Amino acid sequence: MNEKVSILVGFLLFIALLCYYRVPSMVAGMLDARANRIREQLDEARQAREEAQSLVASFERKHQDVQREADEIVARAKAEANAAAEQAQKDLQASIARKLKAAEERIAQAEATATREVRNASAAAAIAAAREAIGGGLSDGNASSMLDEGIATIGSRLN
Repeated sequence: MNEKVSILVGFLLFIALLCYYRVPSMVAGMLDARANRIREQLDEARQAREEAQSLVASFERKHQDVQREADEIVARAKAEANAAAEQAQKDLQASIARKLKAAEERIAQAEATATREVRNASAAAAIAAAREAIGGGLSDGNASSMLDEGIATIGSRLN
């Protein structure tokens, strides 16, 4: 038992020595400091997580805003393209109508010119026939050939 008592006395002296140098309070202080550091790190991690979630939400909102703006831009571009296509179609139809009108006017002018030329030619033929008839040198054969010649001339000018 002597041995057990000496172990007990040695152990109690060790504990007393530890208490004398305040080792338990130092250990408790160190443990408290470590617990405080861990708590601070957890708080920092929690704050960082909240900031990250806030940033993610902010980026998602910005992404949605940008997507909405892009959709609006595409819709406006399509509307403008459709309006431009419709305007181009209207302009093309107006241009075709102007060209058709100009062509009809040229045809009418050419018809008027051809009619005038035929009238002038028939008047000249009639005047020539009248001069010769008045001049007295018109025989029946001669009058017939002049008439045939005048009709041929008028026919060729009409065509």
